[in-house]
Amino acid sequence: MSMDSLLAEISQLHFPRPPATPTQVAAFEARMGWMLDPDLRAFYLHSDGGSLFRPMPDANYCILSLEEIERARVAIRGRDEDSAGPASQYTLVDMQDTNYVVLDVAQRSEGRYPLFDAFHEIFPETKLIASSFEEFLKKALRSGNRSFWLNRSPTEG
Repeated sequence: MSMDSLLAEISQLHFPRPPATPTQVAAFEARMGWMLDPDLRAFYLHSDGGSLFRPMPDANYCILSLEEIERARVAIRGRDEDSAGPASQYTLVDMQDTNYVVLDVAQRSEGRYPLFDAFHEIFPETKLIASSFEEFLKKALRSGNRSFWLNRSPTEG
């Protein structure tokens, strides 16, 4: 499934916000000091955040707007210090349970940022959950509104 088809699905079945403008994207990149990768750029020019499966405030997956993205250590630990986590990790998805999906701009691979589960109780320890935002969206949209990286399926007998 391509990024275009994922974006179409979000528009048809989920709760996107209005798109960011190219000017807003450029201002975000200047403020942050890093560039959106192609997946993120496509998403934010299509929808400046939004929620999957349910509207806010009942959504589990709340994809942050460009304005809401911040260093993960600030969002999770409340301070912008190296002891609170890496400076290269940024919030991307608020899971509405004090946990986030974060991206790491220092680990770009094949032009894409990997995404990690940032469980607030053990952060800055994180778990890789997707190699790109496109992969994350594919898995999230098929998750049935659950955190797809957590093993919640019943054991097969």
